[in-house]
Amino acid sequence: MIRTIKSGSSCVALLARCTRRTPKFMAVRYKHSSYDVAIVGGGVVGLATARELILRHPSLSFVLLEKEKELALHQSGHNSGVIHSGIYYTPGSLKARLCVRGATLAYEYCEKKGIPYRRCGKLIVAVEREEIPRLKALYERGQKNNVRDLSIVDAKGIREREPYCRGLMALDSPYTGIVDWRLISLTYGKDFQEAGGTVVTEFEASDIAAVTESPAGSADGMKFPIAIRSSKGEEVRCRFVLTCGGLYSDRLSQISGCSPEPRIVPFRGDYLVLKPEKHYLVKGNIYPVPDPRFPFLGVHFTPRMDGSVWLGPNAVLAFKREGYQVYDFDTRDFVDALSFRGLQKLVMKNIVYGVGEMYRGLFISAQVKILQKYIPELSLSDVLRGPAGVRAQALDRDGNLVDDFVFDGGAGDVGSRVLHVRNAPSPAATSSLAIAEMIADEVESRFSL
Repeated sequence: MIRTIKSGSSCVALLARCTRRTPKFMAVRYKHSSYDVAIVGGGVVGLATARELILRHPSLSFVLLEKEKELALHQSGHNSGVIHSGIYYTPGSLKARLCVRGATLAYEYCEKKGIPYRRCGKLIVAVEREEIPRLKALYERGQKNNVRDLSIVDAKGIREREPYCRGLMALDSPYTGIVDWRLISLTYGKDFQEAGGTVVTEFEASDIAAVTESPAGSADGMKFPIAIRSSKGEEVRCRFVLTCGGLYSDRLSQISGCSPEPRIVPFRGDYLVLKPEKHYLVKGNIYPVPDPRFPFLGVHFTPRMDGSVWLGPNAVLAFKREGYQVYDFDTRDFVDALSFRGLQKLVMKNIVYGVGEMYRGLFISAQVKILQKYIPELSLSDVLRGPAGVRAQALDRDGNLVDDFVFDGGAGDVGSRVLHVRNAPSPAATSSLAIAEMIADEVESRFSL
């Protein structure tokens, strides 16, 4: 029996108790240290993969390197918190298989670790007649992907599940849930440390290169031929390197000599939050029917584990890769994005959509107007500006969204010992344990572990 937290107050209380137990990580600082495998990147994918690798190979030494003071601070800690069920993805595709398996593994992991979650379900709601064929196609896609417990409901069924939501027809996905993905990420890290792994924070990798000599005083000879150097001059040596850099995955690849493409372009998503006295308007996730002409899913209603309700997000170009505020700006990130031919082509193909997203980001009333299509009782006075997240969107030079996993190593001595995860597309958090299995398989195959 899956343990689902149903009461809002009990959910908040349990989450508070769990947050007080948030795993802590001892920052380790070394001028020289050597490991069998180094993992660069302490987000949900890097942590899940580090955990999987050390559980498979307990006799090897592992280190995880993270540039921030804490783990899982960026995409892993700035997402919607949804456990997706796998409806949207092409049947038989890697994304579909990983999401469906990942959701099952996520629920099992939460149950095993005592991490609170809610299986509150999701309605994908058609509010216009022309959306109904797309909704039915989504149902067929979900069926082919073996998504659990899907059904089509009419307007009456919508009201039974979401009393304040209005629509013509909806796809009901009761297996969809919510969880605190940062808490899960930190628990992956705790598992990794308890299995003997080392976590090093405040280590920003600035160079990955082959070495020609042993560290002074080392008796290991050339057993550890790869050096990872930090921006502070520290160095870790290892036999093999795996990078899971998220928003910086392209730059981590380049410093080891790989191609600059696909390029990561950051898109910021700004949320609104529903005022507490209006939380009764939303019970579970409410999503629109996605429009295949546009790259993102559109605004939705998302309950959170802390009892809040997020509305949105929009999708606009971020002027800084880790810029969560409207005015956050980084010159290099800005120039890299705007000078990239792929982004220029994407903008030209979606110029009307892009302008609309920027407008809705500036004017809350425009975003509320869209949300009112689903919950007519919602008013401008019911919402406040909320948090934001930044999505690492991989683009090719033709302006196409890279929608699948990209692995890269490069050539030469370094390339044979390095594996870069250059793109781990959404829903990477939901799929994290399944993705970790796939990456670990790739690491074992490439490095003959």
